[in-house]
Amino acid sequence: MNFLWFEDFLVLAETGNFSRAAEERHVTQPAFSRRIRALESWLGVDLFDRSSQPARLTEVGEWFTKVAKEMLERVDRMPAEAQAVADVHSSTLRLAATHALSFTFLPRWLRALEMRTTLGPVQLMSDVLQRCEALLLQGSVQFVICHTHPLATGMLSNARYRSTRIGSDALVPVTALGAGGRRIHTLEPRRGESVALLEYSNDSGIGRLTRGVLSEGLSSLKTSVVFTAHLASVLRTMVLDGRGIAWLPRTLIDEDLSSCRLVVATEDVARWSVETGIDLFRSVEPAGKAAETFWDAAVLADVS
Repeated sequence: MNFLWFEDFLVLAETGNFSRAAEERHVTQPAFSRRIRALESWLGVDLFDRSSQPARLTEVGEWFTKVAKEMLERVDRMPAEAQAVADVHSSTLRLAATHALSFTFLPRWLRALEMRTTLGPVQLMSDVLQRCEALLLQGSVQFVICHTHPLATGMLSNARYRSTRIGSDALVPVTALGAGGRRIHTLEPRRGESVALLEYSNDSGIGRLTRGVLSEGLSSLKTSVVFTAHLASVLRTMVLDGRGIAWLPRTLIDEDLSSCRLVVATEDVARWSVETGIDLFRSVEPAGKAAETFWDAAVLADVS
């Protein structure tokens, strides 16, 4: 028996057409037909009535449709369930964090947490937010750390996951200084001028926040996107090079602002800055002892 047969069966059950189903499964029709016959031979019954076009499910085929879906769903859950069993006896913490927080906030936060509790080995996956969310959904990590805002929810904003606030940050529109110590770019341009923006790509978590919060305000300006990337560190380099304005996490650019390598690109800081939380996400399912100890310490930590 091959689980590929289950997937073949479900595609054919939906289309009723061997040629179309074979095309969707990326095999030749003869090979596809042999796989359906092999499944029927294994079960010892016919699943399709081939005397009609399109092919119709037999009564057994109707029953097997539900069985096949349940079996494939069960197989999909196995890696996460196996990892959960391993976690019960593991002292290793598996975290995913966005790139910006991995390099700035996370090391300091872990040091502070270690003053409250003993942490075992930590395995960190640093990636864009969509990938971090997917890792938690798959059970590949136990926790995700990311920027959050009420106007920009993601895949973890549902009843299967819970979160706790572990820090705060702000996304600040910044630019470099030019000759005479003046801003190279500003959100208050002269009449007829456009604002040069350095933008985050669609898979960026910070991009999700800025689009969710600032899209209405930016629509009132004449803007031009001159560069796009998914890493805040890359946009920081482009801002320093004088290419335009980017909304960068204050945790990333504190030293740049203090030394005036970067300056806020507006007089109306309150309007254009985005206050964010930094949240720790986990599944509502029980985790191993080490993970639960880590979670309890994070919940009790002072984030003021």
